[in-house]
Amino acid sequence: MLQSNMLQTDRLRAPVYDHEPESGGIGELINTALAFLRRQYVVLILATSLGLTACLIYLRITPPTYTAQVQVMLENAKTQFIQQQSILAEPAFDLGLFETQVQVLKSRGLAVQIINQFKLADDPDFRPSPTSLFSVLHRLRGLLVSSPPNDPQPLPSKDPPEGLIVAFQSRVVVDRIGYSNLIEINFSSSNPVRAAEIANAIASVYLAEQEKAKLETSRRARDWMQERLRELGEQALAADRAVSAYKSKNNLVSAGGRPIDEQQVTELNSRLVASRAQTSDALAKLNRYEAILEANPANSSSIGNLDAAGTDALNSPIITNLRQQYLELERRVAEWAPRFGRDHSAVVNLRNRMRELRASILDEVKRYAETSRSELEVAKQRQQEIEKRMSEAVEQSRSTNMAEITIRELESKAKSLRSLHDTFLQRYVSAAQQESFPIAEGRVMYPAVPPQSKSKPKTPLILALGLVGGLGLGIGLGLFREMMDRVFRTSAQIESTLGLPCLSLVPALRTEKASTSKAASWNADQDTRQRSISTRSTFHRTVVGKPLSRYAESIRAIKLAIDLNPGKASNQVIGITSALPNEGKTTIAASLAQLIAHGGKSVIVVDCDLRNPSLSASLAVNATAGIVDVISNGRHIDETIWRDPKTNLAFLPAVSQTPVLHTSEMLAADSMRKLFDQLRSTYDYVIVDLPPLTPLVDVRSTTAFIDCYVLVVEWGQTKVDVVKHALHTAPNIHECLIGAVLNKTDIKAMSRYDTHRSDYYRDDHYIRYGLTASN
Repeated sequence: MLQSNMLQTDRLRAPVYDHEPESGGIGELINTALAFLRRQYVVLILATSLGLTACLIYLRITPPTYTAQVQVMLENAKTQFIQQQSILAEPAFDLGLFETQVQVLKSRGLAVQIINQFKLADDPDFRPSPTSLFSVLHRLRGLLVSSPPNDPQPLPSKDPPEGLIVAFQSRVVVDRIGYSNLIEINFSSSNPVRAAEIANAIASVYLAEQEKAKLETSRRARDWMQERLRELGEQALAADRAVSAYKSKNNLVSAGGRPIDEQQVTELNSRLVASRAQTSDALAKLNRYEAILEANPANSSSIGNLDAAGTDALNSPIITNLRQQYLELERRVAEWAPRFGRDHSAVVNLRNRMRELRASILDEVKRYAETSRSELEVAKQRQQEIEKRMSEAVEQSRSTNMAEITIRELESKAKSLRSLHDTFLQRYVSAAQQESFPIAEGRVMYPAVPPQSKSKPKTPLILALGLVGGLGLGIGLGLFREMMDRVFRTSAQIESTLGLPCLSLVPALRTEKASTSKAASWNADQDTRQRSISTRSTFHRTVVGKPLSRYAESIRAIKLAIDLNPGKASNQVIGITSALPNEGKTTIAASLAQLIAHGGKSVIVVDCDLRNPSLSASLAVNATAGIVDVISNGRHIDETIWRDPKTNLAFLPAVSQTPVLHTSEMLAADSMRKLFDQLRSTYDYVIVDLPPLTPLVDVRSTTAFIDCYVLVVEWGQTKVDVVKHALHTAPNIHECLIGAVLNKTDIKAMSRYDTHRSDYYRDDHYIRYGLTASN
């Protein structure tokens, strides 16, 4: 049995396809939008009408407002001479300055002047009505913040009331025109003439205040400079006196523009440099002579280089004569030695003579060396004397320099004060001249004139806002309704959400008057009594009374799906259930049984909703025995079956004389399974009306004798989450479901929800084949 159910489950899931059409891009989006409009057009129309009505009421009750405009140009109109001589900085008109001027034009002080000038406190246009929002808030504030009775009353103020000032400022709009030097002043009023007058007055008062402030600032600056000039004159005179007193005290005298100590140090420095040069020359001569003596020892037979002795030695006539004689003898030795031999007496005499001449030359060099040594000592003594005098002069100059630093500082201070005094004197004279040449820094470019048309409220804009706002509200409400519409409305929803094929869309039936025949008739003959099904309820007889109706065709679709079920048996038991009560499962079960019986098949419909046998109350009102008596009390089934004389439909009601408490155990009993085995062998079809899944667990106990189930879902009423939860809590029922039926469908409304298959719901397709469009 388990393997059979698993195979059946696989076969049941196979026919489920995704019937959603492929995305069509912009066409798909347009279809979706049109479908939304068709579904929510009532909400859109109501919301748009509400928005337009509110705008019309607003335009009706709102008084017109006229706005006058005046343009003021800000400029530095002073001549170049005046700008150069001005004691106040002339800033460029940057963004910050313009923002400052805008705030000045909207300031409280300027508003008070205009209010007092035009006596706006008595103007009805500025007097708030007793029902206005400001008046109500002001009265509430007075009630909440009430002063104690003992507090002194505030003194009367000359300023207008705060509310009047706020109302005036709210009507003033000041803006800069682009990046130009123009400022536009707008004032709104219900009177166009008054609006122009006040706008021009704002510009005039602003320019007058600017000129007044400029003159006041110049006057204050001139007074300050006059006081400052007096102080600077006294300080400069005191500084000059301090310089003279310090020179006299420190005996600072200069010759040729320079101090005497500085000249003495300069002269000594020059002499010291010359003395050091002489000492260096003498030391160099002595070093050269000593080098010659070291290079020509007394026992040497040759004379070294005498050129290193310097110009003094070379210029000596004695050394020059001796050196010439020495060279002549050296030449003779060089000529005679090869001729006569080195040891010849003449050559030897020449050599002895050369030795004597060499000794004489060296003696002369020694004499020059001693002379240079004496000169070096003298030069050193002279240098030391100059250095000593230089040190004394520098020490004396240091003390003098300290005093000079102080005197230079005093002189610099006196010069700065004198220069600052002269500058302030020049600026003071310029300021005095400037006061006699006042020039305004702004002028009115275009005065305000009374406006010809109102500025507020703008009728086209208000109506456009009302239309857009109403449409936006309608779209928002429509989207909210769409999101909250968590119910089943299309077959695609059932297939995608539940994973079940939608077997049929059953139209909603219109309520008709009950038949005038008797509720139940008992026709007894001599041996038996006939139990006939009631004809008072017409819903289950629609398929027989209107076999060519759309409703009958939808029931045929259910019957065909049952016959095409891959797990179909020769005699099968079909259970009809739903997630919640009142979804029409009982009507579907009775109609399906009537359709099968009208087709000539043997069929019985069994009412297994033991706690609420609504089918029994409709078809067998006077029944006194039913399925409970058959399985519990052993009553024969033939004694409880009712029949329809027209279609030969058999019906087994659910009737009990005592309340049935344990219905799930009764449905799961072996006697119930045996009963349905007997019905399976007797009838071609067994249609079972089962209780709903959510409130009861009885349906879960019927899998032992039910071959397959059909789930009935009410169109537009049953919540998606409820059905999903019901199937999740009954997995054994979910596995045996062959599909779902969307019951009580509004066929005319389906085209608004199932836009991709809107042609499927047109009546002309059914009329073409002889079907009636009515349900």
